Amino acid sequence: MSSPVIQLLVLAAIAIFLIIRLRDVLGTREGFEKPAVTKTADPRDEKRGQFQVIEGGPDADITDHVPDGSPAAKALTAMKAAEPSFNVGEFLGGARGAYEMILMAFEAGDLAKIRPFLADDVYESFAAVVEARAEKGLTIEADFVGLRELKLLDAEFDPATNEGEVTVRFLGELTSVVRDKSGEIVEGNPKEVKRQKDVWTFGRIMGSDNPNWLLVATGG
Repeated sequence: MSSPVIQLLVLAAIAIFLIIRLRDVLGTREGFEKPAVTKTADPRDEKRGQFQVIEGGPDADITDHVPDGSPAAKALTAMKAAEPSFNVGEFLGGARGAYEMILMAFEAGDLAKIRPFLADDVYESFAAVVEARAEKGLTIEADFVGLRELKLLDAEFDPATNEGEVTVRFLGELTSVVRDKSGEIVEGNPKEVKRQKDVWTFGRIMGSDNPNWLLVATGG
């Protein structure tokens, strides 16, 4: 037998011996195994726990506008339970636009386009004022400048009917003049911006197919 062959056999025997020894020490493993890692205390774990508490805590969409645990907050929570898609912030955004639209239509005496957004008694009240103006030959010219304040004051929910009501305070700015039959200004200044404070209550059956909120009450 040649010398190179003998050397190869010796190396093979050594390799087999080493494999047997490694198996005795490490055992056999199949597939990929993740190395064992001892978990050490991580300060971020405490913060993660805090985040979990927050997620299960107060609804910021509600507590951003009314105190947590208040009757208004409980009513808004019930509204969300009746209609999960209801969002307080989005409602207030809609109320902002509705305020300008309804106020300007009332000033102009054009109630037809806002009729779908008014409860019957509110519409009748508005219509009586518009009719009284017309009988006196008065017209109002008004321009909406902007809204200085919008604040959610209160909310109520009737679980028996699923009717929700939200009361909002508005502080608007506008210019307004009253003209007589001849077109002469009898009240106001077209260059003077005046502030108007209104407290309006909007109502709706939560969970209904009709997405429109109705103006159900007005005040100052």
